[in-house]
Amino acid sequence: MTTDFTGLIDLVAERLGGAVLFANDDFFAPKERLLRTSAPVFIEGKYTDRGKWMDGWESRRRRTPGFDWCLVRLGLPGRIHGLLVDTSHFKGNYPESCSLEACALAGTPDVEQLTSETTKWVEILPLARLHGDSPNLFPVAASERFTHLRFKIYPDGGVARLRVYGEVVPDWSRLKRAGDIDLAAVEHGGLVIATSDEFFGHRNNLIMPGRASEMSDGWETKRRRGPGYDWAVIKLGAMGTINRVEVDTAYFKGNFPESCSLEVCQASGSASDPATLATLSWQELLPRTRLQAHTRHFYEKELKPSGAVTHVRFNIFPDGGVSRLRLYGSVADGG
Repeated sequence: MTTDFTGLIDLVAERLGGAVLFANDDFFAPKERLLRTSAPVFIEGKYTDRGKWMDGWESRRRRTPGFDWCLVRLGLPGRIHGLLVDTSHFKGNYPESCSLEACALAGTPDVEQLTSETTKWVEILPLARLHGDSPNLFPVAASERFTHLRFKIYPDGGVARLRVYGEVVPDWSRLKRAGDIDLAAVEHGGLVIATSDEFFGHRNNLIMPGRASEMSDGWETKRRRGPGYDWAVIKLGAMGTINRVEVDTAYFKGNFPESCSLEVCQASGSASDPATLATLSWQELLPRTRLQAHTRHFYEKELKPSGAVTHVRFNIFPDGGVSRLRLYGSVADGG
C-alpha cells in the first residue's frame, strides 16, 4: 500500500476552510475536533459531564443497527488520492471500520441540500477495517473533482483526526478573468513537490493562505554544517509568466536565510518527482539577493524575463526559514 499521498495537500484542513457541517451523533466529543490542525492529545483524568474528555469526534454506544456519520466540506475542491483516519488515544472505543463517500456541488450547499435524495454520492473508500490508537492510511483512486464528503464509522465510536490528501482543482474559468494571481498558491493548485530539507517546518507551509501565524507556520531547514544551500521546488497551479515575487520571513529572526534566489523552467506535467526534476534545464528568474529578518520582501524590477513556466526552484543560502513565497503572474494561454 503506497502512502506517498501524504505529501499532497490536506483538502479538509481548517486553515483552508474545511469544516464538519453535521454529525448524526457527537455525544462524547464534538465533531469540530475531527479536523483540528494540532496532533491529538490525551489528558489523564479529564472528564466532562458526559464522560471522558477525548480529543476527536466520538459518538455514543449504538444500541440499534446502523452506523454513525458526518458531513465534511472540503476547504479546497479537488481530486482525492488518500486519507488518514487517525484513532490516536481511542483504544476501547474506536470504530470497527469506516467508509467514505464524496460528491461535487456548486456554491455553498447547506446540510438540507447535502442530505437531500437528489444529491448523488460516490463511494471512494469501501468499508475498511480500522485499528485503535493508530494512524490508518488508505489510498483512494478517484479522478473526479469533489467538494464534500460523507464519512461513515461502523457501528460507532471515536476518531481523533481525519486528513484527506489530494490535488487542488481550482475554478480556472473564474481565475483567468482575475488578471495576475499567485500561481504558487495552494488555493490555485500550487504544490511544493520536493525540498532539500524540511526538518523544522513543512514545505507546503510556503504556499498556504495568509501570513504565517508563528514560526512553526513556515518552511524551515536544519542548520547546515557543510557547503551548499537548501532549496524547494514548486509546481505552479498552471503554466504562467511570473511578474512579481514576495518572500516573507515573518517570525524568522535569528534563523532567516542570508539570501535567496529563484530559478524557473517549463516542463511537462509528469515532472513531479525529484529524479525528473534533476534533469530539467533551469534559468535564473531572481539573482541571489540578501534577505532581512521578519520582513516581507517584494521583487519586480529585479526579475529577469522568463516567459511562461511551470516549475520554480526557490534557493535559500545557506539554510533557515521562510514563512511564505508568493509568485504573482498571468496564466498562459492553454496553461
